[in-house]
Amino acid sequence: MDAQTILAKLRHDVALDAQELTWIAGALADQSLNDAQAGAFAMGVCRNGLDEAGRVALTQAMCASGQVLAWNLDKPVLDKHSTGGVGDCTSLVLAPALAACGAYVPMISGRGLGHTGGTLDKLEAIPGVGVMLDEVRLRAVVGQVGCAIVGATGEIAPADKRLYAVRDVTSTVDSLDLITASILSKKLAAGLDGLVLDVKTGSGAFMKDIGAARKLAQALVGTANAAGCPTRAIITDMSQPVVPSLGNALEVAEVMAVLCGGGAGPIVDLCAALGGVLLAGAGLARDGDAGAAQIRQAIASGAAAERFGAMIAALGGPVRFVEEWQRFLPEATVMREVTAQEAGVVQGMDGAALGSAVVALGGGRLNVGDRIDPAVGLSDVVRLGARVEKGQPLAVVHAARPMQADRAVAAVRAAITLGEGPARLPDLILEHVT
Repeated sequence: MDAQTILAKLRHDVALDAQELTWIAGALADQSLNDAQAGAFAMGVCRNGLDEAGRVALTQAMCASGQVLAWNLDKPVLDKHSTGGVGDCTSLVLAPALAACGAYVPMISGRGLGHTGGTLDKLEAIPGVGVMLDEVRLRAVVGQVGCAIVGATGEIAPADKRLYAVRDVTSTVDSLDLITASILSKKLAAGLDGLVLDVKTGSGAFMKDIGAARKLAQALVGTANAAGCPTRAIITDMSQPVVPSLGNALEVAEVMAVLCGGGAGPIVDLCAALGGVLLAGAGLARDGDAGAAQIRQAIASGAAAERFGAMIAALGGPVRFVEEWQRFLPEATVMREVTAQEAGVVQGMDGAALGSAVVALGGGRLNVGDRIDPAVGLSDVVRLGARVEKGQPLAVVHAARPMQADRAVAAVRAAITLGEGPARLPDLILEHVT
């Protein structure tokens, strides 16, 4: 087989068979597929798609392109993954909460992709934290702490690592097939006993409407279960950020406010719904409602905060981060309020535009290898349905330079829609997909 022949088939919308997709995954992993060919493959799949068999074949081939973990632990090995949104730092709360409820959580996460933030980038806003662990160290941290949020090493799904970077810079992020293969290749390689997927829909998600989100959820659940990993998905609303901050250090601050403050708000509701499904499916709770109550208790009691602190220390971060987190997180040098130019009720917001504003500030990547400024972003973003008067703040911009702040102010103001009358407030939890 050769890349030109396979890419020609893909360009002419001819279905690729399992052998061809396995060859592509291997060539991605061993670098024999060059960057131009990798980009062409991503664009071809994004434009023409794969059939169901092709999607499963690509996922399994990307998983098998590297090491697949196996665990010998006394409790279930569980994980959660989100398809990407803005102001979504749920993983940083849920992983330690699950560990506090008796699960083991080896959470292999990703970096920022497109307009969405990356869990690993958020963790690395904490001084000293290193997220690239070898297998021996990963097993040690999971065994001792109960959870470890880490990046995929070169041994875990190397084909996905290569394709992931290509997708980010070729505008091929929002492909059902590539999202499915990317997420599941890493999750299957982690040797899980159970997985729950948070499939986002709305202005801040890759899947803007619920029909597209439903298709993605069904593809993920069907592919994962076909590969032997018990999986469910929850479709959740991303019409506004999960927490009122976007940006790496700013979102970590929101996480600490939840973990250390008893826990309330949409992020806790989301963690409870996702964690409840996982705990019930793994036999650690009677049903989803009982599991959700366990997650809430783990957060409210401080047990999740204790696990989070132990994980941060195990990853090289400050030993007393939970107790003194405010003094460790970096702060931007320029702060600007985004004021409302008229009075009204917040009717809507363009989540993708808000995320892109953070990327432009330096909080995300425009090119592979770009360095991230962990301090920049947005805070105090207004919520849908809030009433604001003229001159009142819609958000606060955190920037490195005044010119960047000026551009971000204009972008944020344009992304938030004000009007009269009550706003439509969608439910946070929209559907369960089994």
